Amino acid sequence: MKLVSYKTEDREHLGVYVNGHIYNLNSLHKLVPDNMNDFLWGGEELMDRARKVNDDLHSGKIEAKEELFYELIAPVPHPTSCRDGYAFRQHVAAARRNRKAPMIPEFDQYPIFYFTNHNAIQGPGEIECMPDHFNKLDFELEVAVVLNKKGRNIRAADADSYIAGYMIMNDMSARTLQMEEMLLNLGPAKGKDFSTVIGPWLVTPDELEPYKTWPKTGHTGNAYSLKMLCHVNGKQVSAGTMGDMDWTFAEIIERAAYGCDVLPGDVIGSGTVGTGCFLELNGTGLLNDPNYQPQWLQPNDLVEMEVTGLGVLGNIIKKADSNFSLLAIKK
Repeated sequence: MKLVSYKTEDREHLGVYVNGHIYNLNSLHKLVPDNMNDFLWGGEELMDRARKVNDDLHSGKIEAKEELFYELIAPVPHPTSCRDGYAFRQHVAAARRNRKAPMIPEFDQYPIFYFTNHNAIQGPGEIECMPDHFNKLDFELEVAVVLNKKGRNIRAADADSYIAGYMIMNDMSARTLQMEEMLLNLGPAKGKDFSTVIGPWLVTPDELEPYKTWPKTGHTGNAYSLKMLCHVNGKQVSAGTMGDMDWTFAEIIERAAYGCDVLPGDVIGSGTVGTGCFLELNGTGLLNDPNYQPQWLQPNDLVEMEVTGLGVLGNIIKKADSNFSLLAIKK
């Protein structure tokens, strides 16, 4: 099942995406809320009601009026929180190699994550960035999950049951701001807090069963072999697979829930897949060829991320009409 959030006349709604069309769930089942947040707090009971509507639409058992005039927004437009992991060893190792640092052994000992701005979540469409953001503006190709059960001290063996579904994530990154603040061993913060993009829809785990694979040796949790691609202005720049995740979402949830509550509506990203950002690609390019021309996102660039089973997430990067600069404000 593919769940969507969308707007009509500036009002948000919850829908299901079936055969290329969007149908409002609340109009087809009055006990299903008309927004994603309330829906996620309803756990499996509401998920079962939505699944029944979805199945009836697919089978033709019910006929419904599709939405014709709408704006597709982030599937989870108002997350309770947003964490981002660091699960792909290939990306971490390449990034460290490119700056002449050895691979850090702690990566293989425990999964880590950081909190990003859950109020800066965006979906398909335009992303407005400030001038400082364009100082080495980057995409990051990822997958994210959202939870629909409250939990605490969850074990990895049980954690997959807390996942409502999967989405594509683009962890937008302003690298100059990011590197500046991390010199002080704190962050990332301002380099990340302006936009995190998820979408185009939320795909429930049952749809990904055909792509299920084994997790890496010594790891616990569901793993999926989903091809991950990123194109910028129609040119492929990144290619990887979700099956390369070393740490599973279940293991990241286990760590996140240790000694604190995780909540319905919490979004958790995988971290960047190998080759999944310009920072890594530029570093590798310069390592192999001193004449390599680094690339960063520019105003009006089209970024399209595609993940098997999860769809295509497209965004156009726009520049704000402003000359305000944080980088210029230094003592």
